[in-house]
Amino acid sequence: MKKKILVPVLALCILLTTVSFKGDFFEIAKQIEIFTTLFKELNMNYVDETTPSDLMNKAIKGMLDDLDPYTVYWNEQEVEDARINSSGIYTGIGATVRSKNKKLTIIEPFQGFPADIAGLKAGDEIITVNGVNIEQYEGDASELLKGIADSKVNLTYLRQGKKIKTSLIRGAIDVNAVAFYQLIDSDIGYIVLSKFNKKTTKQTKTALIDLKKQGASKIILDLRGNPGGLLTEAVNIVNLFVPKGEPIVTTKSAIKKYNKTYTTQKPAFDQEIPLVVLVNGRSASASEIVSGSLQDLDRAVIIGARSFGKGLVQRPKKLTYGTQLKVTISRYYTPSGRCIQALDYWNRDENGDPIRVDPKKHTAFKTRGGRTVYDGGGIMPDIALDSGEFSAITTALLKNHAIFNYATHYYYSKELESFEKFNFQDSDFQDFLVFLKTNDFEYETESEKLFSKAIQKASEENLKGEVALSYKKLKIEINKAKEKMLFDKKEEIVNLLSNEILKRYFYRDGMYSYQVVHNPEILKAISVLRDNSLYNNILK
Repeated sequence: MKKKILVPVLALCILLTTVSFKGDFFEIAKQIEIFTTLFKELNMNYVDETTPSDLMNKAIKGMLDDLDPYTVYWNEQEVEDARINSSGIYTGIGATVRSKNKKLTIIEPFQGFPADIAGLKAGDEIITVNGVNIEQYEGDASELLKGIADSKVNLTYLRQGKKIKTSLIRGAIDVNAVAFYQLIDSDIGYIVLSKFNKKTTKQTKTALIDLKKQGASKIILDLRGNPGGLLTEAVNIVNLFVPKGEPIVTTKSAIKKYNKTYTTQKPAFDQEIPLVVLVNGRSASASEIVSGSLQDLDRAVIIGARSFGKGLVQRPKKLTYGTQLKVTISRYYTPSGRCIQALDYWNRDENGDPIRVDPKKHTAFKTRGGRTVYDGGGIMPDIALDSGEFSAITTALLKNHAIFNYATHYYYSKELESFEKFNFQDSDFQDFLVFLKTNDFEYETESEKLFSKAIQKASEENLKGEVALSYKKLKIEINKAKEKMLFDKKEEIVNLLSNEILKRYFYRDGMYSYQVVHNPEILKAISVLRDNSLYNNILK
């Protein structure tokens, strides 16, 4: 018996909503008709059983793949996740988890929340949730941890080879936008801003008020690792330091209604206080609006490493059955007129990867005071530090979870009484290198990728025998070079290892408390704020 097929209303809605804005109506209607008839015939006639929802999800993914990675389809659960992310409040166990390859791992339990109270630690692998085996579960296993407030969840987890059972009560989790703030040396306020949600401006202002009461006459705003969030909150953060009526960001689109200039709406909280902003390669989107506009207005000194380079703006569009399309609607431009988008998703190389904007093609712009800044590749700091960069080898260590896994190894092999006594020594770094070898860490350089293609081509041309020996010798030299890269990037690797290790013992508060004394970017910010002449000369 043939299956009954529903016309894919979702695809119809996605396409029809664009009709009034662009394209030819007949061509769009024609493509919709082709798609719906193909979808019906495929499901009714294919030799094996098909799942319409799976086929549709793949069709949508394929349609969006050639666009930028920020234009995505959200199912009902993903819509809810986005709402939670922007609000900063949700119900759950109070921990960051990683769901990958049929494994559910605790990445970070939040201090004082259910997971932490129940004794869960970073590195614990959850193997059952309320009797459901994670390895056999189809779908995102992290969803099993969510539920209504005050509901009970039973867990079995693996820690250092030992199975442990525990129970906890789900609760309301309040995710702070300001992760930490502290007075340094009696007169410098340090604020870590970790995300841009609906509470960002309120919490930042509260921190500023408290720090100034304590005696802060200078401010460090730390945006390192901040992936962004709400554009309006970015504008409001800038508004704390610049007067009312300042244009902060302009969005430009092919659709006129999305063209808009966002200006500050209130008097500044403090438009004179000396300000340093810290950024790195993981500071993106709203973080770049804040750092870029403060740089363009000569209002802050930017320190760290070049930011990510995301100059695109997205907006969610409601579809049917509770789903949404998050679609890129415009590019944004800082007050000087620059767009800092680093990757060109509309022009790709032979591998289908987006092309990075060539630095030689970056356009120069002028800040309000006449300083030269550039577009096309993130926000370049006024003071760039190697310690804040993420090299290729460091990025590979993060992607392979090598730094996370070593921190787990370190935590269960050493005792640490206080963050003040922590010192990652040369012997520890040597232990880390041994750990990489024993755990089969692999990193393929761009050179290796090219050589692999060459040896494959040689094989096709019956030349492999002649070049195989040379290639083997070359691999040995490349491996030596990779080992050298680890030593060359020791400072940035040790910084990341230290942060991950300190979180295990003393949560984020301990990590940040250690950083204000030892982190190179923070120490540089302090030195700049201490030198009025240097600070003012940078902004001239």
